[in-house]
Amino acid sequence: MGFSALDFGVFIGYCLFIIGLGLWVSRDKKGHKKDAQDYFLASRSLPWWAIGASLIASNISAEQFIGMSGSGYALGLAISTYEWMAAATLLVVGKFFLPVYIKKGIYTMPQFLADRYNNTVRTVMAVFWLLVYVFVNLTSVIYLGALSIETVIGFPFQYAIYALAAFALLYSIYGGLTAVAWTDVIQVIFLVLGGLATTYLALEVVGNGDVLGGLARLRDEAPKHFHMILNEGQMMIPDGQGGTRDAYQDLPGLSVLIGGMWIVNLSYWGFNQYITQRALAAKNLDHAQRGVVFAGFLKLLIPLIVVIPGIAAYVIVQNEELSGSFTQIMTDPETGFIKPDRAYPSLLNLLPNGLKGVAFAALTAAIVSSLASMANSTSTIFTMDIYRNYINKGASEQALVRTGRIVVVVAFLIACLVAPALSVLGQAFQFIQEYTGFVSPGVFAIFVFGVFWKKTTPNAALSAAILTIPLSTLFKFVTPDLPFINRMGIVFLILAAIIIGISMIESKGKDQPNAIEVDRKLFKSSPKFNIGALLICGILAALYIIYW
Repeated sequence: MGFSALDFGVFIGYCLFIIGLGLWVSRDKKGHKKDAQDYFLASRSLPWWAIGASLIASNISAEQFIGMSGSGYALGLAISTYEWMAAATLLVVGKFFLPVYIKKGIYTMPQFLADRYNNTVRTVMAVFWLLVYVFVNLTSVIYLGALSIETVIGFPFQYAIYALAAFALLYSIYGGLTAVAWTDVIQVIFLVLGGLATTYLALEVVGNGDVLGGLARLRDEAPKHFHMILNEGQMMIPDGQGGTRDAYQDLPGLSVLIGGMWIVNLSYWGFNQYITQRALAAKNLDHAQRGVVFAGFLKLLIPLIVVIPGIAAYVIVQNEELSGSFTQIMTDPETGFIKPDRAYPSLLNLLPNGLKGVAFAALTAAIVSSLASMANSTSTIFTMDIYRNYINKGASEQALVRTGRIVVVVAFLIACLVAPALSVLGQAFQFIQEYTGFVSPGVFAIFVFGVFWKKTTPNAALSAAILTIPLSTLFKFVTPDLPFINRMGIVFLILAAIIIGISMIESKGKDQPNAIEVDRKLFKSSPKFNIGALLICGILAALYIIYW
């Protein structure tokens, strides 16, 4: 079933509304030209609900709608650990890291590293982040988004890549973070409601008109897909080449609770520019902390929107009376194998006219909001940490804003050229996690020791920054059977030992002059934050007990 005129009308209306809203909130106030704080930090004026909404809109993208649904098809509910553990991670970030960042008044994560260590550490990590944002994050989101557009409405893949980049550019390049954050509030509404509509229809198909019956059928016919903690050999999944591999390689047992998953999540939610930038733009610390709690509650909901549809697609494919042409849509025309990443776009084809347009708008909202966020943060790091430090030290505020806009365009051009190369992947979500994980152990070590251990020296941090990719690469090739989450944990422990050893030799047991003074007052949070945190922890405990 193709896109109807009604679907196109709904979708085009959404696109025009977002572009119009982005341009409206970006307009210059009378007599005031945008300066760097306006462009990169939305004038530090975001309230908690805008921060929470923008965090989720920036985070939830084609990675989740397409990639995580694909992993839901292959792995089941276990892939939800990325979302549910993120809810807990947000609480840690809000309690222990945001107070430090906001007290420092920083623009970027590399700027924090310069303040705590030196400019060399700042520059090395800035370059790492720029490479990851452009060549892993931006390219993968554009690739997955174009794949979904091609699958759902038959729009040519290459043109879909350019269309997505142009859409994100249209409303974000002029207004910067202000346009991104305020349009994200609307995007989240589309994202959640459209996503829930797809879940509802998928369960209705599985249950032959009965949604609750459909959910029960998923549990009955795919029982292996409802375990959060996977043991070695417990579940074999498609490898994208017609064979199978052990799901334990992607989600290695208890490591998702007490091991490397914390490195993944804290690196992403605590030390990642395009996430923390929203909190740095808060009115004050209280709004920043309440924003991350709001985002935490939304994270608990995300598996219902993106993972359950993937499991539903698996059950549909396994049942001839349900599948019909669905299996054909799921099949990759090039390889002839069922491609898990086609699960969500294939489900959209089951939706009735009008609702398909809403669901597709939700998917597009997730994609373009993330693209805009990643590109904005890429430009922030390049402008504030590279351009202002090395290229034009006396740059005016207007020159900084102009440079930021140019970098956004260049980042999108590079991503559009590289994105088609990702077509060989089976589960793109796992690709993203693994290759950002080459940098994550070093990022985690540098920030955690930088905040909480006063003896950490600049050379120790620089060593960790330089060694994180070589060590991760070495372990990938020397121990190919080691799950990448466990590999990150081992690399972190090695880097931690290196940081401690070098720091003790250099500092001779003395605190560093740039060390951060932390005390109880700094980490004091409001009753609203504390109550929200307790509720999230209670819900998480219940979910893991039920689906262990």
